Amino acid sequence: MDLVVSPALTIPAAELNWRFSRSSGPGGQHVNTSDSRVELWWNVAESAVLTEEQRGMLLRRLKNRLVAGVLTVTASEQRSQLRNRETALAKLAALVADGLAPPPPTRRKTKPTRGSNYRRLDAKKQRSATKQQRQRPPRD
Repeated sequence: MDLVVSPALTIPAAELNWRFSRSSGPGGQHVNTSDSRVELWWNVAESAVLTEEQRGMLLRRLKNRLVAGVLTVTASEQRSQLRNRETALAKLAALVADGLAPPPPTRRKTKPTRGSNYRRLDAKKQRSATKQQRQRPPRD
């Protein structure tokens, strides 16, 4: 069951590692006997399907999620192991796709318009005048 991240990138099933354990949460007595929690990990640093550029980008962008170059995803939201597997695959695909997405365009600096600056200063003057009128009159 290969993981299709994008049309250009497919992670082979041989590179994906699974581990199953007992999940907490709803399920009654069933939850005590079935291993429905899924842990999926993929070694980004040693993957054969990535180019050096993609590997560097993923290692740089996902560095907070990686432990020794391995990206780990867990899923225990569903009561079924099969659905948790599908959820974990979707999470991993989304993480990798976000990590490989091109960076957003850089922001161009702009100045406030003359009219917006005038409106801001005018509003400050009105607010100041309102607060001045609330003060007690001076004792003379």
